[in-house]
Amino acid sequence: MKHTKDTEEQKELIDENEELSEADEKNNAKTEENLLSCSQTKQNGLMKSGVKKSFTCPQCGKSFAYKHSLKGHIRVHTGEKPFTCDQCGKSFTQSVNLKEHMNIHTGEKPHKCSHCDKTFSRSKGLRKHKVVHTGEKPFACDQCGKSFARKEHFKAHVRVHTGEKPFTCVQCGESFAHSIQLKVHMNIHTGEKPYICDQCGKAFLWASALKTHLRVHTKEKPYSCYLCGKRFSYLENAKTHQKIHTGVRDHVCFECGRTFTLAEHLKRHWRTHTGETPYKCSYCDKRFGDSKNLRKHERTHTGEKPYMCSHCDKRFSASEDLKRHERIHTGEKPYKCLYCDKRFSQSGNLKAHKIIHTGEKPFHCAECGKCFNHSSTLRSHTKSIHNK
Repeated sequence: MKHTKDTEEQKELIDENEELSEADEKNNAKTEENLLSCSQTKQNGLMKSGVKKSFTCPQCGKSFAYKHSLKGHIRVHTGEKPFTCDQCGKSFTQSVNLKEHMNIHTGEKPHKCSHCDKTFSRSKGLRKHKVVHTGEKPFACDQCGKSFARKEHFKAHVRVHTGEKPFTCVQCGESFAHSIQLKVHMNIHTGEKPYICDQCGKAFLWASALKTHLRVHTKEKPYSCYLCGKRFSYLENAKTHQKIHTGVRDHVCFECGRTFTLAEHLKRHWRTHTGETPYKCSYCDKRFGDSKNLRKHERTHTGEKPYMCSHCDKRFSASEDLKRHERIHTGEKPYKCLYCDKRFSQSGNLKAHKIIHTGEKPFHCAECGKCFNHSSTLRSHTKSIHNK
């Protein structure tokens, strides 16, 4: 089971793939030169004593004091990676890179922060961490002035201005600005859902989707209406709710004139006119115009009941059923009559009650045309008069 928090090993492996640029290789070549010499001090001493840099790179003209230093440097140009990890098969141009990489597998963390007790398996990880203490942000964007502590964050930010999308999906050709976006996108093609809820076993393509789903179980409601204080688990629900106060319903159906607060609600409604049912059940041939109704329907096949009452542990297949049920425990009656002060826990009960005030009789007998104010009265009429 893969959880939302990646292990440090996974993070570091991803980190390596993301950040090991040619510039990094050149810096690491310098590091290896220092490690292969007897010591930094000794090397500096030899250079001060007049040791000549007699080994020159034929590609870029850079000179080195030692032949093995030149040999390591040339791999920057050739792309040769002779040092291979026997644990995962990853290859490196420099032995020092392999040595640091092995710490990921062994769990060794030899690099300790001088400001706190945190330790790291790679020197690069320590260098990045130190910025937390120093607050240094040496990488500044010349387009907007924003500064960054890490070079890779700066490079990713620059793509906001350039529009560059260097990471392309080999399956469909879609391009992305960041490699992690491509990695997540590939799950669409593979069908892999690596993020699994440890409460109900439901799997998701994205970590953010799992995080949002977990609120079903935790009952967390981080979003609140700024007008009445009502809280919501999801941002979109909070935005939709606020339109109740503002009265904004700017999405209009040109077929029947009905208005909606959200474009997606209008799109869903439009299918009632077109008869379009794009969502098909994977267990039977039934089709739906709304993906939400499809999900609810499929639970009749699977028996899944992901919504659990926090008061009595009773479970439900639909969130609205859970909401209605929980009002039994809380005593909440959110539906108030416009004509009197009576309140109701269910919208259907309010609708039935309003007929007392309006005198409306919306239920018509198909046999004789007589009208009734309640469906139960119509059923009684049909049974006693027409079905004798």
